[in-house]
Amino acid sequence: MHWYFDRVSRARGIMKFLRSCLIGGVFFFALCLSADEAFVSAMKLARTLNVSVSWNPLSQTILFSKGERRVQCRVGQVLALLDGSEVLMIEPPVVKDAVVYVSGGFAERLRKVFGYSSHQPEHRVGAVLIDPGHGGKDWGTKGSYREQGKTVVVKEKDIALRASQNIYDLLTARYPDRKIIMTRKGDSYLTLEERVAMANGVKLGKYEAILYVSVHANFSWNTKASGFEVWYLPPEYRRSILDKNAASKEVLPILNSMLEEEFTMESIMIARSIADGMQASVGAQSKNRGVKEEAWFVVRNAKMPSVLVELGFVSNPVEARLLNDADYLKRCAQGIYNGLVSFITYFEGSGGFTGPL
Repeated sequence: MHWYFDRVSRARGIMKFLRSCLIGGVFFFALCLSADEAFVSAMKLARTLNVSVSWNPLSQTILFSKGERRVQCRVGQVLALLDGSEVLMIEPPVVKDAVVYVSGGFAERLRKVFGYSSHQPEHRVGAVLIDPGHGGKDWGTKGSYREQGKTVVVKEKDIALRASQNIYDLLTARYPDRKIIMTRKGDSYLTLEERVAMANGVKLGKYEAILYVSVHANFSWNTKASGFEVWYLPPEYRRSILDKNAASKEVLPILNSMLEEEFTMESIMIARSIADGMQASVGAQSKNRGVKEEAWFVVRNAKMPSVLVELGFVSNPVEARLLNDADYLKRCAQGIYNGLVSFITYFEGSGGFTGPL
C-alpha cells in the first residue's frame, strides 16, 4: 500500500541491470532446470519460515508476508517484489500437479528476508477519505415520492452528503488521531479529477495506508428496483499506481500489476465488510444487492484500496422516502462505519497483510 511508494525510488538503481538481464533472455533460465529437488513447495516453505502465504490462481501470484516484510512473485516470471519497491531476480516459480513450487535459491533468499527482520513497525490506516458523490450544479440522479398530497423531490447529491457527514462524525469520534477527510462538506461542485487528486495527494507516514469510500444513490428505470450495493474495481482493470518516472518502462507494468493485485484484494475485503455492515444495520428494510465490479472513474483512478457505495434507489418511491429520512441515513452510515472499522481492525491486527480471500 502507501509505504511502497516511499521506497520505490530505491529500485531505480536496479533498473539498468534489469534491462540488460531482460534483453539477455533470463526469463527462460529457470525453465531449463530439470531437477525436481531444486524446488520446494511454497506452502511448506511458508510453514517452515512461519510466514503467511497467499496464492491467487487467476493472476498466478504468490505473496509471502511477515510483519512489515513482504515478497511477491508470479509463476513464470524472474522478477520478485520485496516490500513493494525493491526488485529481486529469482528463478521463476512453477506449478506442478496444482502445487506451487519455488526454487531452492529463492527459498534461501526468503529465509534471509524474514529471518533478519528485527524491527516490526506498526502498519495502520492513517487516513480515510469519504467522497460524497456529485454536488453543486451536479445533482446526480433524483427521485420523488408523495407525502400529504405533495411531491417530495430527493436529490442524490443531498443524500450522499448527509450520509457522508454521518460517516465522518462516527470515524472522527473513534479515530481522533487519524486523517478523516471529506471531499466536500457543503453543496459544492468538484470534478471527478479533483476528487481523485485530493485522495492521491493525502500525506501519510511510511507505514500508513489510506482508504477511499465514494458514497452515492442509485437509479433505475424500473421503479421497483431497490437495495444497496458496494462496488470495487474489476481485477482485470489495471490502474497506474507507480509514478512512470520511478521505474523503467520494461519493469513498471510488472510492478504496477503486483501492487494492484494487493489493492484489489483489499478493496474486495472492504466492499464485503461494508456490505455486511449495512446488512446488519438496514438489511431488514433494504435489499442487499451484494458486492459488484465496475471501473468507476473515482475507483479506477484512486491509487489505494477504494470502493463505491450505492445507498439505495431514489427511483423507487418507497426507497426514496427512506433515503430522505435522517434516521435511516444514520443507520446506513452506521453500517458503512462498522464495515470500515471491521476492516481497519483486521488490517492492523495482521500487520498490514490482508491475507488470502
